[in-house]
Amino acid sequence: MGTQRISGVGRVVLRSGLALALAGTAIVARPVLAHHSFATYYVEQDTIEVEGDIIEFEYKNPHSWIHIMSRDPFGKPKAYDVEWASTSQLENDGITKRTLRAGDFVRIWASPNRDPNDNRIRLKRIERRADSWQWGQNRRENR
Repeated sequence: MGTQRISGVGRVVLRSGLALALAGTAIVARPVLAHHSFATYYVEQDTIEVEGDIIEFEYKNPHSWIHIMSRDPFGKPKAYDVEWASTSQLENDGITKRTLRAGDFVRIWASPNRDPNDNRIRLKRIERRADSWQWGQNRRENR
């Protein structure tokens, strides 16, 4: 029994099949790599309260972000980056890219970051006092 030789056409087909399999694996694995456990970055059992003006609302996937300017416990200005849900989760709750605007004053309840030098927090609940709009960690709380 001898070794089989693969013709030039066979090699191209084999390489194409391998490339297709690798591309498919990358496409399937990408969402898994993009998504992370919140507990990796945030202290989920703790809650902090932060109030301030929205600088920007990034309505995007895999997670939306609210950037606010607040104050630290000493009154010094401090920016927070607040991680929220995906656009599809927010849409299910009636939240669109126009729900929050720069300049809106909000109060946020969030999980603090495990790294005290990192200004990212994870949103659990939010309210805008101007019109009593709110979203809570229990989606049935939305008004």
